[in-house]
Amino acid sequence: MLWSLLLLPLMLAGYVWLLRRKRQQVVSFSAVSWILQNMDLPSPWRRHVPPALIGIAMALLLFASARPMARVTLPADYMTLIMAMDVSRSMLAEDVEPSRIKAAQKAAKEFLQDLPKNVRVGIVSFAGNAQVVQHVSQDKDELVAAIDRFQLQRGTATGSGLLLALSTLRPEAQIDLEAALYNTNPFGYSDQGKSGGAKSLDAKPVAKERAPEPPGSYKGGAIVLLSDGRRTTGPDPLLAAKRAADLGVRVYTVGFGTPNGFIPGYEGYSFFTKVDEESLKAIAKITEADYFKAGSAEDLKQVYKHLSTQFTMEKRDTEITALLSGLALLLVFIALLLSALWFKIGPQNSFKSFVR
Repeated sequence: MLWSLLLLPLMLAGYVWLLRRKRQQVVSFSAVSWILQNMDLPSPWRRHVPPALIGIAMALLLFASARPMARVTLPADYMTLIMAMDVSRSMLAEDVEPSRIKAAQKAAKEFLQDLPKNVRVGIVSFAGNAQVVQHVSQDKDELVAAIDRFQLQRGTATGSGLLLALSTLRPEAQIDLEAALYNTNPFGYSDQGKSGGAKSLDAKPVAKERAPEPPGSYKGGAIVLLSDGRRTTGPDPLLAAKRAADLGVRVYTVGFGTPNGFIPGYEGYSFFTKVDEESLKAIAKITEADYFKAGSAEDLKQVYKHLSTQFTMEKRDTEITALLSGLALLLVFIALLLSALWFKIGPQNSFKSFVR
């Protein structure tokens, strides 16, 4: 249908031909003064405005016939959000007042209060391992209480937190968390015996592989992952991000803290903590989401405020045929209205209409 737009140059050529044809028409009068007294010359551009509007309307209608799609921002449907929060001991760093963990808890709780009612939330915490702190719920009091229950632990297993959040968001994907998070065969024993290749008694049936979904295509929810340090244990977070991308899930990442963050005098030691921005940026890029850097409590608050807007309104591919058709009809109506106002036809204006 887009080939039909080639009709527009033909329409323009026809309009120019009609203008030239009118100029060739000559009428003789004996007194020029009489003509000037009985005609009111219009502005030279007025005669072209209504035809131009009709031409634009025709272009819109021809384009609309191709049923075009546009990515527009619309109110989000009912969705689920999983918050994966880093609770490693590096969150004790005091480069963010009063500490990273306190600032993160406060910002997260304010974020929950700003979310609309159509968004359900689940909370996952991760350090050396990952756990579901609060199952998916709409009860904001339960969610706030879960954030207050955070217990700091050793290690940073970013990949474990992401996989557990992904499994919580999309349980139908049947992610084998035991195989992904733990080494189920530490001694390297084979599942096949020497006689007949029989499998071990605790062997699990192989799950049917799912066909990969386009990254960012899942509209039922998303994951927000906040971390302040580098992965020290657990599966590779980039491989976990690839799994999320294959399920169409976006993972928004937040790097929290400053380059000079340190924990003073903890268990007799003082050590520096640094955000692994490269990995967090890569996770967001793989899943077609966004990465945010927060170096202060106020920055983190603004990040969460922006994220609440992201989940309230979402970009969606939508057919805009009706919109273009309505705009075309509006232009036609304006063209007819201007023609009626500028080029009135009546008994007393018959000569003016003839000259024009």
